[in-house]
Amino acid sequence: MLGSGIVFLDSTVVNVALPRIGHDLPRLFLGVLEGQSYVYNAYLLTLSALLILAGALNDFYGRKRMFMFGLVGFGVTSVLCGLAPNMELLVLFRVLQGAAGALLVPGSLALLTANFEGEEQGRAFGIWAGASAATTILGPVVGGFLVDSLSWRAAFLINIPLVAIGLWATYVHVPESRDEQASNKFDWLGAAVVGLAVGGLAFGAIYGQQREWRDPAGFVAIGIGLLATIALPVLMASSSHPLIPLHLFKSRNFTVTNISTLLIYGALYVFSYYQALFMQGTLGYTAAAAGAAGIPGTLFLVFFSSRFGSLAARYGPRWFMAAGPAVMLLGVLWMIRVPPTSVPWHLRPADPTTFLPPASYFTDFLPANILFGLGIMVLVAPLTTALMTSIPVRNSGVGSAINNAISRVGPQLAGALIFVFITADFYRFLAGRLSGVDVSSAGFHARVSPLNTPPDPGLVGVVREASTESFHIAMLVVAILFLLGALVNAAGIRNEAAKTPAAESSPEAEPTSLQPEAN
Repeated sequence: MLGSGIVFLDSTVVNVALPRIGHDLPRLFLGVLEGQSYVYNAYLLTLSALLILAGALNDFYGRKRMFMFGLVGFGVTSVLCGLAPNMELLVLFRVLQGAAGALLVPGSLALLTANFEGEEQGRAFGIWAGASAATTILGPVVGGFLVDSLSWRAAFLINIPLVAIGLWATYVHVPESRDEQASNKFDWLGAAVVGLAVGGLAFGAIYGQQREWRDPAGFVAIGIGLLATIALPVLMASSSHPLIPLHLFKSRNFTVTNISTLLIYGALYVFSYYQALFMQGTLGYTAAAAGAAGIPGTLFLVFFSSRFGSLAARYGPRWFMAAGPAVMLLGVLWMIRVPPTSVPWHLRPADPTTFLPPASYFTDFLPANILFGLGIMVLVAPLTTALMTSIPVRNSGVGSAINNAISRVGPQLAGALIFVFITADFYRFLAGRLSGVDVSSAGFHARVSPLNTPPDPGLVGVVREASTESFHIAMLVVAILFLLGALVNAAGIRNEAAKTPAAESSPEAEPTSLQPEAN
């Protein structure tokens, strides 16, 4: 929990520090906004691109050893980030920090899989999911406190005591485990192709969206990622020691879980990202208020996910994995009804003849976020249980890494796709309402963009309407993704008994075989 928690914490805690970083750090050649973007995205890109390689290294060289190596690396790079003298070096150190973090997320799940069984394992997965949610909640809060009371550098240095505790606990209490059937050769060529596939898709989606798809570099990166993805199964099939054992995908639950992860986590990201933008840029909520909007729902995951992990291990994950996205779908549908006049009190006009309803968080956003939180609570631990019990324990590192990589690339691709849709609809709406204004010009796009308040007060009303319609379209796409995820899980997941390490190591057991269905 500590090892993976600091990785999730650092993906959120730095967000609130970015304005101060841009103000305080000198720059050699990067602009302020460009540097802030790289500080955030360099970490996520490296983390995403190296997850599968890191998972395979965990299985090959030993999960405890690689987990401790990742902790040391994360601690060292956190110190370097905290002491960075300029923006460019901070970006470089963030790249290295993401590489170290890649060892920790799949490593943590692999250690849980190797050391727990049955219902206890499901409960452990639930506690892990709850801890991950807690760090997501605490990230902006802790980061804001450290930045305001000390310095943005403290947002990185806070990792040091957590790393020290994690190292001690791992060394003293965690037994070593690895894939005893692994060959003596590691598939470095496969690792390079996987890095190109995941990194190309993630970078292309992020860069293309940032540049509004006007720079061909985004398309080139996605093209490289797609080519590497297509070449990957051919390369794995021809290798005598593949980085990704293709027999993992013979497991129905493993394949279905990864497909649903692509759909559901893409929807999760888009919902959270666009809700925050809509509340702040369109409706005028403060950053703190928009950040706190999702807390009530997320608390369900923090406190009750372990219970659903145990239930999934006892009764099977199938219907939990179908019900979770279905409940989240209801929350998204509630969000589609939010009107452009759903503004907080401080934005009410001074003119008493102009009527706007009062702050409507409790009727417009709170019900949706509660439903959303209930759905996540039901989904996450059973999904993790279905994934990790569908593969041999010896492949737990690379298996969890594949799913983690998909859960990170899927959101970027979904976000880029939805961005294209809502941007086109936004300017189409404005073109129909603003006669004589060239809404397609680069100058207009620089001043007026979806889900953001324009500088011209005369445009606020019509832009708010256009942004609300675009937000509704984004939520409609999110709803479709959740529906597809629920249907995929209901039709594809099977409630299979988990395989114990003892059963797996027996001479009769084939690596791809699964126990009979429990129900």
